[in-house]
Amino acid sequence: MIAVPFFGAIGLAIRLDRGPMRSAADAVRPGFTLNDETAAAGIHFVHHRAEFDPKIRNVEPHVAALGASVSVADFDGDGWPDLYFTNSHFGQPNALYHNRGDGTFEEVAASAGLADLNRPGEGVSMGSVWGDFDNDGREDVLVYRYGYLALFKNMDGRHFKDVTEEAGLRRWVNCNSAIWFDYDRDGLLDLYVTAYFRDDIDLWHLKNTRIMHNSFEFATNGGKHMLFHNLGGGKFEDVTERMGLGSTRWTLAAASADFNEDGWPDLYLANDYGPEEVFLNDHGRRFVRATAGLESESKSGMAVALGDAYNRGRLDAFVTNISERGYLFQNNNLRLNQMPDEHRFHNVADATVANAGWAWGAQFGDFNNDGFNELFVANGFISADKNKSYWYAMSKIAGATGQLFEDAATWPAFGDASLSGYERARVFLNRGLSGWVDVASAVHVTDSYDGRAVALADLSNRGSVDVIVANQNQRAVLYRDYPDSANHWVAFHLVGTRSNRSAIGAEIVVEAGDIRQRRVIDGGMGFASQNDRRLHFGLGSHEWVDRAVIHWPSGTQQVLRHLAVDRFHTITEPGR
Repeated sequence: MIAVPFFGAIGLAIRLDRGPMRSAADAVRPGFTLNDETAAAGIHFVHHRAEFDPKIRNVEPHVAALGASVSVADFDGDGWPDLYFTNSHFGQPNALYHNRGDGTFEEVAASAGLADLNRPGEGVSMGSVWGDFDNDGREDVLVYRYGYLALFKNMDGRHFKDVTEEAGLRRWVNCNSAIWFDYDRDGLLDLYVTAYFRDDIDLWHLKNTRIMHNSFEFATNGGKHMLFHNLGGGKFEDVTERMGLGSTRWTLAAASADFNEDGWPDLYLANDYGPEEVFLNDHGRRFVRATAGLESESKSGMAVALGDAYNRGRLDAFVTNISERGYLFQNNNLRLNQMPDEHRFHNVADATVANAGWAWGAQFGDFNNDGFNELFVANGFISADKNKSYWYAMSKIAGATGQLFEDAATWPAFGDASLSGYERARVFLNRGLSGWVDVASAVHVTDSYDGRAVALADLSNRGSVDVIVANQNQRAVLYRDYPDSANHWVAFHLVGTRSNRSAIGAEIVVEAGDIRQRRVIDGGMGFASQNDRRLHFGLGSHEWVDRAVIHWPSGTQQVLRHLAVDRFHTITEPGR
């Protein structure tokens, strides 16, 4: 048994059940490189931010600082992951990049019907999530906006049809996050939508300027979250109140997994201007907000990524926050999942991983295939004039009364000032008990864009974890992952039968020698992002998988033994 220190309380230690706790990789030899191959791949997407009512022009850079997103899906079913980026300015198209399978992509959003979604009266895109909501074998997509939700049915692997109205989802939601998950395990994907600004606010036609948060620590005047139950037949029902949800926190990100291991998918929320929240699923009958050790740390949660940080066979949570030397330190939280034992999470973030600047999207991924998760974190808020900083003005606003900072008109004008701009991304190498180390420059990640969404995908089907970053008001970046060792890997593509066909919510625990690690198929995770549906595991020097246990969303458990390595395994759920 090995103890990992818990940095949030003196003298408390967390026991880790099993697993190797030190990687052979180090800061000098991280075991991989991440090369910017965006242009070579034919990806030329540039995000454009929104413009709103002139009444809030003084604070518009802050209010409009979101919307750069990226999601991964194989929309035509050819076995190669494709990419969808959102734009946030009227008239600027979203981009759907079809993976040609030769290292390059073709932009096809217009012909697919997914380009022209940023229009007056409809809203502007903030992100998207993919899932086969009707179980017909084709991935559909929900685009969430500051404006109306938009659900598109995949008709034939090439064209999409707007079915929002008939699905019962045409709601105005100032939304920054949505996830697909099957909360009642009936085999149909349900939809959870978070809101940021209140739903009665039209940011282009403001009735007044009292639109901002009412607290920097415990704001509760955000938009109301919504849960839509999939009734089948292409119809959804609003069950928010019945299921005990409807938070009005300023939520920026959501993720779902079975945290307490009772077989039912729970919810984890990263909230701006307030503490994180966990809602436990009571057997599909209702959700109960849990006191899970998160309440005392009021921060500015930007993203939530789930991963097995210490190879315990459990899903931990990494929640990004914001820090600026001399003004503010709200450390990133690495929440060790102790829900099955202690009904809580413990923050074990060391000094390195806790401080990543103004952090946004993040994801766990094994970039060197050594069996340990690394962390990729995007950073930076508003990059403008390098010689002008808005931090002094921000500190004055933060120290004012709620009546002042809730009114956008009272904020000092941004002008061309920067606010935590020109920050570089972080790549944290996992060294187990030896802590985390930032190896970004060593692995060639040196950009200083205003990073937002981060998604991971094996874009070339070669057993490596590529990184796609959507940057605010700037170009997107594709980092190709090149592991530089002979480490082995295994990956899984799951097809649900009793469960939803996308297998969203399925969790796999892989055991190979001294490695034991869990991953979950996400219906949206990180910040405004969604990862490759196929789950990738690094295996180090192990030449076979001793055992893989699949926990299907339906409740079925499937055990596979002695699997071959260095290949993808397509597994269809048994039982139907």
